[in-house]
Amino acid sequence: MARSNRFWDRVATRYAKKPVGDEAAYQRKLAKTREYFRPGMAVLELGCGTGSTAIAHAPYVGHIRATDISGKMIEIAKGRAAEADVRNVSFETGSVEDLDVASESIDAVLALSLLHLLDDREAAIARIHDMLRPGGIFVSNTVCLGDNMKWFRFVAPVGRWFGVFPLLRIFTRNELEAGITSAGFDIEHEWQPDKHVVFIIARKSG
Repeated sequence: MARSNRFWDRVATRYAKKPVGDEAAYQRKLAKTREYFRPGMAVLELGCGTGSTAIAHAPYVGHIRATDISGKMIEIAKGRAAEADVRNVSFETGSVEDLDVASESIDAVLALSLLHLLDDREAAIARIHDMLRPGGIFVSNTVCLGDNMKWFRFVAPVGRWFGVFPLLRIFTRNELEAGITSAGFDIEHEWQPDKHVVFIIARKSG
């Protein structure tokens, strides 16, 4: 994971300045997610980057614990929250594998632009399922290159070796859906804003 940390630390400042690629799609995802929020909810965001989404959602829940493997990203996120006077979001460095989260203690978990960057997404989804209370919500936004760019599985490792890409896993939309449902989630909302990205809101069964 250290190699991924270094990649995201290196690009953090540039990433923070980069505008959202599709603002309309981003706002639609925010709005749809908020339909599932309730006052007082405990939310965990994994891979929060520079904190924009956590800060945007803060008024709609009780508390957001926002995490990222990049210390540089977290520094920027803390600065943004302070500037916006957002006090119900806490930022910390950490990964889904090493976070100390009690079983069935979280109401909603956000993993936005994250699952395709993990070495073992199925283990991560299983951990998220364990964190959530029965009926809890799992929101993901995932790049699925296996449907239209299978060839990229040969390019990605080379790009990572030269430091151009982070770790990037190639899989299909069907494989993503199967991984989520087999972990014990029911998919309640699914939207594909473009041919590569799949936005899913799933609920923990029971």
